This record gives sequence, structure tokens and C-alpha cells, in this order.
Amino acid sequence: MEIRHLQYITEIMRHNSFTKAAQALHITQPSISKMIKGLENELSLEVFNRDSKQVKLTDTGETIVRYAQPILQLFDDLMTELHDLSSLRKGSIRIGLPPMTGANFFPVVMKQFQERYPGIAVQMVEEGAKKIEEWLGEGSLDVGVVLLPVDPDSYHVIPLVQEQVMVAMHPGHRLAAKEQLALEELAEEPFLLFASGFALHDRIIAACEQAGFMPRIVYESSQWDFLREMAAANLGITMLPETICRSFDPGKVKAVPLARPVIPWQPAMAWRKEGYLSHASRAWIAFIEQKFSRSSGETGDL
Repeated sequence: MEIRHLQYITEIMRHNSFTKAAQALHITQPSISKMIKGLENELSLEVFNRDSKQVKLTDTGETIVRYAQPILQLFDDLMTELHDLSSLRKGSIRIGLPPMTGANFFPVVMKQFQERYPGIAVQMVEEGAKKIEEWLGEGSLDVGVVLLPVDPDSYHVIPLVQEQVMVAMHPGHRLAAKEQLALEELAEEPFLLFASGFALHDRIIAACEQAGFMPRIVYESSQWDFLREMAAANLGITMLPETICRSFDPGKVKAVPLARPVIPWQPAMAWRKEGYLSHASRAWIAFIEQKFSRSSGETGDL
């Protein structure tokens, strides 16, 4: 038995006529009769009473009609929802955003996206880029902001911005007047760093090791504004992207470029190359690609 059998029987009873039901369904009367006869052969039961001059159901037919109405309603609801999803009137996206990029790049973008697609629900998960990359790989996020580079065999990416890390400190710090800094100059300084779940945490430590020392970390935090306030209190130096440092009051926190070596900060919107990508996620990716249009390498087939 198929959905169309239920549709045909319901139409026949609605119009009390095989001929009128066939017209309403845009098929021929012999076709609808053949379809009903095929169902009866499949069930080894009669649906319509052939001895009656009127269209009359058998007990089997009455049972089918009783169940047909809620089944067809559910089927119509299903098709409507699928259409809404494909036409982006409904849907949801799980997006991973690190605190720095979330606060500085996406409030306006989110507003514009919601205005264009008001039916799409956006679930934002705030976490470090390192954790977001892990969750993308597991499939628990649809898209997320990571720090480049990432495995090109596993992810499509849209670069968002290309900056470098700066050293932030109290304005009275002995290094605050310098135009730029070498990493080895910070070897004896107390470090204020992002927590270990953040990609920048690992990259700063790796750069320090290459410069010949292990940083002395005195505080870790998941919030860049807390790191800024601790630097302003002269509790140590912190290292943050240019975008963040440009928002600082130089009378409270001084940011100096790190020149040797340059530690790049390149956030990118990423999603897995393998796995299902919903219509809502595809709309988000296309929207981000439009907003952050740059030379972005491979972005995948949208």
C-alpha cells in the first residue's frame, strides 16, 4: 500500500465518484480503477462494494479511510516542512564562535542574516577555536570559526581576516615605549594567556619555545577582556590580536607589535568536507562568503 492509494480512495469518497475523483487527481478514470483493483489484489480484500450502484466502501475500505485521514494529514505536514526547509523558511544552524571573533565580527552579521532568513534558528556555541575545530570534526557543529591553518583535506574554509598578535601591557611597563618587540625580550615576563582550549594558547607557547624559553604563565582565562584588565592592573603581559588591541584605551593598556617572530592570527569560517550540510548551513556559508569576500582558497561547492 502506498500514500497514493490512500489519496485516491479518499478522493473517490469525497466526490462519491470514480470519474470526478480522477478529474480532481488529473488522471484518467481507467487509471484510478486499475490502481484500486491492484490494491485489492495486493490485500486480497475488496475496498469498494462492486454490487452497489453507488460508491460504497466495504468494511476493509472503511478501515482504510478511517486511518487515511490522519496519515495524509501527517504526510502533508511533512511535505510542507520539507518545502519550508528547502526554501529556507525553516531550519537551524549550530555555529561555533571563539570569544574574540564572536564579539568583534558577528553581531552585525548575525542581525543581517536573521533579517534575510527570519525562519532560521541560530544556535551559537562560544568556545576556543581549538575546541571548535574538534567539535566540527565530530559533527556536533555545522560550521565554526577556527584559526588557520587547518587540515585542508578535512575542511573547507572562508578566511575572515588576516592579522597578527600584539603584546599588551600596562602603559608604565618597561617595554611599553618600544615600537616593536622580539619574543625573547619577554622571556622573564609573567604571561596572561588564553586557556588551553584556545588555539592561540598553544601557538604562543610554541613560538616561545622556538625562541628558547618556556613562558611563565601566571593567569589563564577564556575571556579576552579579563586578560586586558589584568594587563591594565600590571599583573603581567598578554598577547592578543590587532582587532582586539585597537579597541584598548592606550592610557590603560599599551599594545606593541610583535615583530620577531610574527605570530599570525587568521580566523576562518570552516565546515567539514565530509558529511551532510543542511540548506540553512549552506545559506549561512554563502552569506559569510559574500560578507567577507576575499581571496579565500577553496571554499567548497555551495
